[in-house]
Amino acid sequence: MSTFVEKEPGVRSAADIFNSAVAAPAIGAAWELGALEDLHTERELDVDAFAAKEGLDPVATMAVFAALASVGVVDRAGRRILPGPVFDEVYETKPLFYWLCQGSWELFVNMQSVVKAENRVGDEFYRRDAKAVSRASRAANATFFDPLFWHVMDGLKEDFSVVADLGSGSGGRLIQIANRYPGTRGIGLDISGATIEMSTAEVARVDLADRISFQVADVRSLEPRPEFADVELLTCFLMGHDLWPRENCVDSLRRLRAAFPKVKRFVLGDTVRSQNIPDDKMPIFSLGFEVGHALMGTYIPTAEEWGEVFEEGGWRCVDRHVSEALAGTTIFELESVG
Repeated sequence: MSTFVEKEPGVRSAADIFNSAVAAPAIGAAWELGALEDLHTERELDVDAFAAKEGLDPVATMAVFAALASVGVVDRAGRRILPGPVFDEVYETKPLFYWLCQGSWELFVNMQSVVKAENRVGDEFYRRDAKAVSRASRAANATFFDPLFWHVMDGLKEDFSVVADLGSGSGGRLIQIANRYPGTRGIGLDISGATIEMSTAEVARVDLADRISFQVADVRSLEPRPEFADVELLTCFLMGHDLWPRENCVDSLRRLRAAFPKVKRFVLGDTVRSQNIPDDKMPIFSLGFEVGHALMGTYIPTAEEWGEVFEEGGWRCVDRHVSEALAGTTIFELESVG
């Protein structure tokens, strides 16, 4: 039986699907190895020279580019690699592929086990690479959330001197805030000890260890701590959905209100669940984000569902900002009630 069957226009073949599955992790690999950056700046790459520079096997390196070429990310001209027709789009969205493959691949390839009810016990029935997820989230923040975030920050009328970032990941947002607002101190909270080690090393590298600190904490059940008493700005990006389901979210929001008594503004950014989009028209990231979190047992709320829990949780939504760069990207600007 031939595997090359002509399809109607717009209909994907099994070969398309298979090749895309091979190419997706190759995108993340090419980013980590520096190939995407070299192609972005130089618009041409010699496989042998690149492999020698990075200490790579040239045959295996060409195989990575073959995977990318199969879906139009690059074009191959002998040993020369050129940007393909979708290179620029893939370059911009590279952290989304890294999140999917390098960060979450073990979750997806074990889908058949994860969906079994008998295996869904506790919080450790699946595994992901926390460092890879953190790196992907930092880059995705820079590309898709930062323009909207700084628009919100520029519009804040309240001054602040201490900021706490929930789910702080690599610490990138706190570093940006510290650089932009001299004298501001930052506290990063993250559930992953490995991520805390990475972010602590990063702030030391950029000479901000005297102004930014990190603590291991589960922000879903946060209790007051002395160091939280002076926090005036609260930020949370790409992890608000971890507060759900609804009753848990309301409880977590109330706990945050009690843990940070002086907070003037809470800037909450997340990807909300898509609605009324045909199955074959899902935009990039939405499907992976929603399927992945369903496998992990994490509910992804819609923007409307978020709006229903704020006041009950002790917060008032004073503004809602929606990005046009990535479907579902939303920032809620909250103030404490009472």
